[in-house]
Amino acid sequence: MNTYERLIDKAKEAFVMSIEIYNKPSIRYRLEGFSFFICNAWELMLKAYMIKKFGDESIYYHDNPGRTISLDRCVQKVFSNEKAPLRKNLEKIIELRNTSTHFITEEYEAVYVPLLQACVFNFVDKMMEFHEVDMTQVIPENFITLSVRLKSLNETEIKGKYTEQVAERILTAQRNLEPMIENNNNAFAIRVEHLHYATKKKSEATELYHIDKDAAEGVRIIKELKDPNETHKYSLKTCLEEVNKRLSRNGIVVYFNGNQVKINNYHFRLMNDYFKIKENEKFCYVYQVSTQPQYSYSQQAIDFIYDELRKAPNTLLDDLKERCAKK
Repeated sequence: MNTYERLIDKAKEAFVMSIEIYNKPSIRYRLEGFSFFICNAWELMLKAYMIKKFGDESIYYHDNPGRTISLDRCVQKVFSNEKAPLRKNLEKIIELRNTSTHFITEEYEAVYVPLLQACVFNFVDKMMEFHEVDMTQVIPENFITLSVRLKSLNETEIKGKYTEQVAERILTAQRNLEPMIENNNNAFAIRVEHLHYATKKKSEATELYHIDKDAAEGVRIIKELKDPNETHKYSLKTCLEEVNKRLSRNGIVVYFNGNQVKINNYHFRLMNDYFKIKENEKFCYVYQVSTQPQYSYSQQAIDFIYDELRKAPNTLLDDLKERCAKK
C-alpha cells in the first residue's frame, strides 16, 4: 500500500470514527471528539488529493521536508476561493476543533450543528469527486445524518448557568454564525428544523394545549404559515445541483438517448411537463413580481425528482420525452 492509499484508508476510518462518536448517546464529549476526527479525515483526504495532483512533495513544508503541512494550509491550497461556502465551513470547523482543546460547553452543539452536518455531506461529496470513493459503501447513508439532541439557546438560561465571560463567549459565537448561515448555501450550513403539527389524536401528541373560550381576546389557529425564502429557497440551478450531487453520492447513473447524463434544464422541463412540478405548491413557489413570474423550489422538490430518477434511471427521461411528443 503506497502513501496515497494509506491516506485514503485512514481518512475513511477517521470519518467513520467522527460519525460514530457523534451519534453514540453514551459519549458526553461527542462534539469535541467529532471535531477532532472530522478534521483528521479532511486533512488525510486533502493530502491524498494533493499527492495525486501535485506529487508527494506537495504535502511537506519546503523548509522542513520531514514535516507535513497543516489542515489550514491544505484547505488554502485545494480551495483557493476564500469566499467559497465549503472553505468557510471548514475554517469554522477547524476553529471549533482548536477551541475544543481549551474550552467548550454543551451549548456549543446548538450553535455549530448546522455546520457539522454540512461538513459531513461535503466530505462525502469530495471523496467521490476527488477520489471516486463512495462513502455510503463504507457507512450506510442513513448513518451519515447526525443524531441531533439539542434545544434552542436561551440567553437568560446561559447567563444564569455560566460566568459572564463564558456566557458572552457562547452568545458571541451564536451571533457571529447566524448571519453567515443566512448568507451562505448548504455547503456552509444545513439548518436543523423542528416542525410542529396540530393533531386531534391525543395518543400521537407530544404536547397538549387548549383554547380558553372565556378568554378576553379572541384567538384562532393559523394552520400553515409559510416563508418562501425558507420553504422554497432553491433556484432551478441549485435544485438540479442538489439532485445531481445526491445521484452521484449514491452511485446512480442516469441515461438519456443512450448516453450517461447529468440532470439539466431540459430534463427538468420533461419532468415538469409530466409531473406538473411547478403547479404543486409543495414543490414550487411562484413570485408574481413582474409580468414574467419567477420560480423557486423546495427540498421536497429535490427529494421528489431524485426519487423518480432513482426508480428508473435508465428509462425515465426517454419515457417522458416520448410521452410529451405524443401530446
